Amino acid sequence: MSTSHLPATEESLAQALEAEAPSEAISILYRVLENPSSSSGALQIKEKAIAELTDLLRQESRAEDLRSLLTQLRPFFAVIPKAKTAKIVRGVLDTVAKIPGTSNLQIALCKEMVEWCRAEKRMFLRQRVESRLAALLMENKEYTEALALLTELLKEVRRFDDKLLLVEIDLLESKLHFSLRNLPKAKAALTAARTAANAIYVPPEQQGMVDLQSGILHAEEKDYKTAYSYFFEAFESFNALVDDRAVYSLKYMLLCKIMVSQADDVAGIISSKAGLQYVGPELDAMRAVADAHSKRSLKLFETALRDYKVQLEEDPIVHRHLSSLYDTLLEQNLCRLIEPFTRVEIAHIAELIELPIDHVEKKLSQMILDKKFSGTLDQGAGCLVIFDDPKTDAIYPDTLETIANMDKVVDSLFVRSAKIMT
Repeated sequence: MSTSHLPATEESLAQALEAEAPSEAISILYRVLENPSSSSGALQIKEKAIAELTDLLRQESRAEDLRSLLTQLRPFFAVIPKAKTAKIVRGVLDTVAKIPGTSNLQIALCKEMVEWCRAEKRMFLRQRVESRLAALLMENKEYTEALALLTELLKEVRRFDDKLLLVEIDLLESKLHFSLRNLPKAKAALTAARTAANAIYVPPEQQGMVDLQSGILHAEEKDYKTAYSYFFEAFESFNALVDDRAVYSLKYMLLCKIMVSQADDVAGIISSKAGLQYVGPELDAMRAVADAHSKRSLKLFETALRDYKVQLEEDPIVHRHLSSLYDTLLEQNLCRLIEPFTRVEIAHIAELIELPIDHVEKKLSQMILDKKFSGTLDQGAGCLVIFDDPKTDAIYPDTLETIANMDKVVDSLFVRSAKIMT
């Protein structure tokens, strides 16, 4: 990079845009930023130069240069309005995020910017950078540090009543508690986010994220019909914005249809006008699962899990629900197969269901313990012995009901006697 600066003019920007090699254009833009002029015209040109430079550095995957750029721009930040500084800083952070494999660099960069914001007393920018830092820490599975940061940030933002940022932080807290499998706190944080969102105008992207999280939490509670409606709202928001998250919202909509045994609707949704825009591996995976569920075929189900491992098993939300669906499907198939028998070889059941013997034996023992049917495993003979359903003796529940009624009578008499005594 040359030490001589260039004039901050449109001609210098045009020279950078006309450069044949990206490295040459980057060098020219750096020299424009080195210009000491602080006139309003020069500042506007420098803002354009920063936008061009960050884009070029992203294309060249020079994440470290983007990190050092924010340090070099600090004198420039001192002479421009704070709102423009915040816009530039957040723009550079967004650009670094688009470069693959920069998670640790983003965390380090956010921590640097938080320290600078504290030193410069730029509270508005610091709060937003801390919110981004908490999200990055959560993605990096550093949950303890992320939760501590969010707790402090939440107290501060509530004091200033910045509702838009409050929606973002509450939503982030909900995702964090969901990752920690603390559903009550995840629901409480989401309720707080929705309450804050109802008081202000929320951008469609953020509203889509709130709806998506609502769908995920309702699906976790097995309320798939409500979850479907939230995923549909999220899909409409992201689809209008041409956001990549639209395909995931659609994927979770299809998952809800499968979980409520409406797998036949999946093909229709995929072939609809909205669904055809997102045809690809994600939707193909859900189509394969729906087909396996419709045919009640464990073999097709396992084939789908194997062929679409990335889309099904590596997506934690889909994987959790499909594991439950697989268990249910396996139990239904086993119950149907053993129904005609009173004694049957485990190897024969495994052959009929096309699964390994040890896997079938383990599942049968679990079903017996869960009282899905009455029976026992004769492991010496390798057989399953099925018992007739025992007749329930009504004397015990009737006795308990009588005792409960007597308890109510005694309590009533005690209350009356207490009134008489007073």
